[in-house]
Amino acid sequence: MNLIKTLILAVSAAVLAFPAAAQFAKPEDAIKYRQSSFSVMQTHFFRLGNMVNGRVPYDARAAAENADTVQALARLPWPAFAAGTGQGETRAHPAIWTQQAKFADLSNKMVAETVKLSAAAKTGDLDKLKVAFRATSSTCQSCHDVFRTR
Repeated sequence: MNLIKTLILAVSAAVLAFPAAAQFAKPEDAIKYRQSSFSVMQTHFFRLGNMVNGRVPYDARAAAENADTVQALARLPWPAFAAGTGQGETRAHPAIWTQQAKFADLSNKMVAETVKLSAAAKTGDLDKLKVAFRATSSTCQSCHDVFRTR
């Protein structure tokens, strides 16, 4: 059993070590991957938003589960913004590839806020969740303002 675990870890580490561009056979694959990642993350984030904004009753357990999902998904889309993936069916702004440091900074801030969001959701305190939700939403919007076409 330990040999199997070791092999799985070794293969996983090798796959993660490949450059982002090598993870996708075609640019369209990267675009589809990142769009899917954002779509699922958005679904769970909107579920939190519905609670925060009083559109559905607050459920501490559901909030924590959704916040954990948002946090887990927050790291997924970024490697799929590899060179050559700015064309086609995408709303990614060309500035992503000319302002990579700024794009990375904003994406890192969003990922960091999702960690805080998850922690706030686990407290069971709706007011703490509201603060963390708004902070996370703000980081999402700041990136969309610069790096997403309408």
